[in-house]
Amino acid sequence: MAAAPSTTAVPYLEKVDFMKLQNGSDIRGVAVAGVEGEPVTLTEPVTEAIAAAFSAWLLEMKRADASKPLRVSVGHDSRISAQVLQDAVSQGIAGAGLDVVQYGLASTPAMFNSTLTEDEAFLCPVDGAIMITASHLPYNRNGFKFFTNAGGLGKADIKIILERAADIYKSFTDQGLMKSKRKASESIKRLDYMTVYTSDLVKAVRKAAENIEKPLEGFHIVVDAGNGAGGFFAEKVLQPLGAITSGSQFLEPDGMFPNHIPNPEDKTAMKAITQAVLENKADLGIIFDTDVDRSAAVDSIGREFNRNRLIALMSAIVLEEHPGTTIVTDSVTSDGLTTFIEKKLGGKHHRFKRGYKNVIDEAVRLNSVGEESHLAIETSGHGALRENHWLDDGAYLMVKVLNKLASAIASGIAGGSKVLTDLVEGLQEPGVAVELRLKIDQNHPDLKGGSFREYGEAVLQLLENHIESDPKLQKAPVNYEGVRASGFGGWFLLRLSLHDPVLPLNIEATSHEDAVKLGLAVSSAVKEFHALDTSALDKFIQT
Repeated sequence: MAAAPSTTAVPYLEKVDFMKLQNGSDIRGVAVAGVEGEPVTLTEPVTEAIAAAFSAWLLEMKRADASKPLRVSVGHDSRISAQVLQDAVSQGIAGAGLDVVQYGLASTPAMFNSTLTEDEAFLCPVDGAIMITASHLPYNRNGFKFFTNAGGLGKADIKIILERAADIYKSFTDQGLMKSKRKASESIKRLDYMTVYTSDLVKAVRKAAENIEKPLEGFHIVVDAGNGAGGFFAEKVLQPLGAITSGSQFLEPDGMFPNHIPNPEDKTAMKAITQAVLENKADLGIIFDTDVDRSAAVDSIGREFNRNRLIALMSAIVLEEHPGTTIVTDSVTSDGLTTFIEKKLGGKHHRFKRGYKNVIDEAVRLNSVGEESHLAIETSGHGALRENHWLDDGAYLMVKVLNKLASAIASGIAGGSKVLTDLVEGLQEPGVAVELRLKIDQNHPDLKGGSFREYGEAVLQLLENHIESDPKLQKAPVNYEGVRASGFGGWFLLRLSLHDPVLPLNIEATSHEDAVKLGLAVSSAVKEFHALDTSALDKFIQT
């Protein structure tokens, strides 16, 4: 006779510090073994517990709507751990009594959109969505982003979910895990939601071009998906609009990312899309990160639209539609961008904190107090528009760019991507722009048992005092993060990392000589902090 399934806690489950999996408003961990010093933290039971905790949180949020079982959609990017984690997530949802709808390979923006789409044929809208992704991090990492129709969950929500997941994990039994696996296998539905999402993108471009069926007819656009989830954009968005997409590259999903990191901030990635544009004599190049919530572009002669130039381009497009509106950015944007937005475009630049959720939440807050804002965008390529429910959507950002091209073509304006390049005419760009990372040694006796955050704040306070006593430096009149000052024809910003014991230092100037002068000003102010590793700054000053 077979032994009865165990109803006591599962003894073989390892102890896990769930709170260490929080990364701002995301959850991230190691999902694949094999990298030295990086033990797996996102195991299947851990993942199931997190999904069950999100389900419980969702039930509480949607209790008034719970006349029928709630539905949760699950999607993933191209990572090699995606299928295993998708199964574990599905078991956690099904075990909590909710319906599971698997989308398979999907983008982060599509997952949020599934909470808004009204189409019962696709079981939409869902009540919640989980995207399995770790953005541009190495192949062995993975993680989760969560959505309801109110948007992405914030830091406080993630903390609650992880605390609850820790309790669920402790109470797992063999019988309970087997039951959730059985329920998942019986109840999972699989749908191709990406067809709905891409169809909406195509419709948006056609609408901007006065409903022309193929508004990009004859226009040559190459796409670089970096072997992430963005390969759909060439075939499902550009081709139906009439664009030629030959020369597009790395569209096939491959979670080992064999060609380059899927990251619009990465120099190798930007070089790859630039080369593709030039070699194919294309009109435009588009590049996405792994889960398609970030993007960048390249014009026909290889000029990049990323970081400050992408913000300038999107600001120009948005300010044409909404004159005078406020553009919210992160803290490391340049002074030249401020001049461009305010003097050239007639808008207002509101420079806020780093972190895409911080930037988006600030734009939402400004609107709530009567200051109109239609664009929230980070230098990393995260960009969210009020018209698109404040979702950071790299594909929708590029649709806004395509709208501009399509409307220009419809109006008889020729010249390829020149219409885009003309929009950023007059943007002052620095001759030198660097980011140096000054690490805090948490084991150094200077910390005296205190936190790296307290130590970092002390560094910032001393730097602020130093600026006030230096006539060659002017402290930024409005600043929400770290210490920012201008001088020597440029500026610097020293801030404390959101998550790590690091003080990133950004310096921009017209020349290397002036950048070094700014670096020297910071160096002289922080030299007494012996737990601060200034080797990167020292090297920059000496070159």
